[in-house]
Amino acid sequence: MGRPSTGLRQKPKNNPMLAVDFPEDLKPFLAPAPGGDMGYDCLACGARHAPDQLLYTCPACGGLLMLTDRKIGRLRDKPGSFWRRLFDHRLMLNLQAVRGVFTFHEFLAPNVPLADIVYLGEGHTPVVAAPPVLAKTVGAPFFVKMEGQNPSASFKDRGMAAALSMLNHLVRVKNMGQVIAVCASTGDTSAAAALYASSLGSAVKSAVLLPQGRVTPQQLSQPLGAGAAVFELPGVFDDSMKVVERLSERYQVALLNSKNPWRVLGQESYAYEVAQQFDYSLRDKVLVVPVGNAGNVTAILSGLLKFHRASVTDGLPKIVAVQSTRANPVFLYYRQPEGRRSYSPVEVRPSVAQAAMIGDPVSFPRLAALSAAYEQEAGPSSFFVVEVDETSIMEGMLLANRHGLTVCTQGGECMAGLKAALREGLITPSETPVLDSTAHALKFVDFQNAYFEGRLKNEYGVLTRPELANQPRSLDLGPAPTPAGGRSLSPEERELFVSAAAERIAKALGLAGKE
Repeated sequence: MGRPSTGLRQKPKNNPMLAVDFPEDLKPFLAPAPGGDMGYDCLACGARHAPDQLLYTCPACGGLLMLTDRKIGRLRDKPGSFWRRLFDHRLMLNLQAVRGVFTFHEFLAPNVPLADIVYLGEGHTPVVAAPPVLAKTVGAPFFVKMEGQNPSASFKDRGMAAALSMLNHLVRVKNMGQVIAVCASTGDTSAAAALYASSLGSAVKSAVLLPQGRVTPQQLSQPLGAGAAVFELPGVFDDSMKVVERLSERYQVALLNSKNPWRVLGQESYAYEVAQQFDYSLRDKVLVVPVGNAGNVTAILSGLLKFHRASVTDGLPKIVAVQSTRANPVFLYYRQPEGRRSYSPVEVRPSVAQAAMIGDPVSFPRLAALSAAYEQEAGPSSFFVVEVDETSIMEGMLLANRHGLTVCTQGGECMAGLKAALREGLITPSETPVLDSTAHALKFVDFQNAYFEGRLKNEYGVLTRPELANQPRSLDLGPAPTPAGGRSLSPEERELFVSAAAERIAKALGLAGKE
């Protein structure tokens, strides 16, 4: 199974160029002016609504909305080579508004003025090749896109950059006064929402609703640290989401979950970056992504289609979406015969991949529409959904971490999904998988420690494999004096302590003495 040999592009270094140094044909386009014809399109009734308002469902029928650009055809007025050169040169431009996800301004949200763009360092996360020992263990060479290197340590910053930039624009041009932004979250959304809202000062205040006991302490600390009002509710994410939806229906709030079309729009940048990082060659790639609330996989499909239709890329990659067996409504939907599929929410059970604990993904209607369009253009064997169990998710995370790649539990879910796809023959030897590690592993250290200590069995059904367990070791130093309890040692006592500790560690490690 081949891996790209050259040209892998990573996050831009601190190497800005002055605009006068750029090619003449690109200079007029480096700092784009607002353009396009953006609007909300209802997936249910087809109604179109103006973008200068906060909408999350169709006012006419209550259906889910997608943001589309009625003038997107203008992007084909330029050849794909022009867009590739422009995006590559923007990475060197000393203009923060186009250093992040808005590098792809014309494809992402062309109506947002550069002056209103919120940039906190998001986007352009690295793509890292699996070390050979890990590739051999898994059974194929692959790459991981390290989304935990975003500012709040997850991919959610991409959507928040777009959603808060648009909100920032509306607050300014419509004199909206102070806005309360709300979201439900299993952790990452709340961290990103609170961080980006806090960057706007008193204009936007954030409130987050979390399922009580279902968010790690590390994730809980993030919205608290950013000054958000945090409410813990009984139940799971779906229950908190229902409350947020009721708030958005009855009160003047800005909803920041993926039901917000601007959130999904910002996450399209993931697809654009993967294309750029592989020199816009995608026809032999396989993107492995977790489903969660279905917003990210929806955004990736949309972004890939936009780039392909504008001839920016050489083809469309295969998509493998992954769900836990404990929250698998999308897997169950696509397992049914085409033409006779029926979608039903499921009751979730606890998952170590906390973002997977969604039994009724808000963005499923978008996913159903876009996956159909994707298969029509890329072929019938271009979109798959696989399911994985909790043990394989934990072992996937630990397997990566033991071999040089720091991935989160959702990254472990993708690792497990890759192995499942290989077993099922969904990935051929000529294709290169690219896995999505959606957040930083340090957000989920509690799950790792619980695995090591054998505490995941009861709630998650995960048994600890002894060869993967790892815990601190205590040393019996015998009669040697120790600095325990802050005791001060004399030089002679310290020598005895150091000698005893070194000898016992050398014995435990099987070290050979020097000649």
